[in-house]
Amino acid sequence: MAAHDITDAVDLNGKLAIAAVDFHATRIYAIDAAPESAPERIGAFDPKGFRHNVYHRDGNPDGTYENDNPVYWRTIGHALQRADAVLLLGHGKGKANASHLLVAYLEKHESDVAAKIVAEVRVDIDDITDEQLYRLGQRYFDALPPRDHGDSQRGA
Repeated sequence: MAAHDITDAVDLNGKLAIAAVDFHATRIYAIDAAPESAPERIGAFDPKGFRHNVYHRDGNPDGTYENDNPVYWRTIGHALQRADAVLLLGHGKGKANASHLLVAYLEKHESDVAAKIVAEVRVDIDDITDEQLYRLGQRYFDALPPRDHGDSQRGA
């Protein structure tokens, strides 16, 4: 885990979590955190200072894409292990979707963590803000606080 950049560790013990996963970094939130708090960020190992590109090589007979370092997936799995339930967000399709590769890794190597994944949702995680990420997780887990609509009535 020392090979990865991990910042703002979030306490997920017994909590609901949301994780936005791509090949470069993962943002993890506890749903009951304050909306202005920073998510935990796990960066992928990049020893040469280049961002990893996922691509299909010409002439590759099995049609697979280049895969990231499994240490990155293991680090994410370790971070999510403490949560009660996890909502994964990813973008892309098929083999280019980092969240799909994470799920495949977890099912094979850390089935206890894979069992905590309640859904995998496709969104544009490059453009989603931390607050939007937090609110999406609250909405999914039905944990949004009641709103005041200006008429002294609470509710949706």
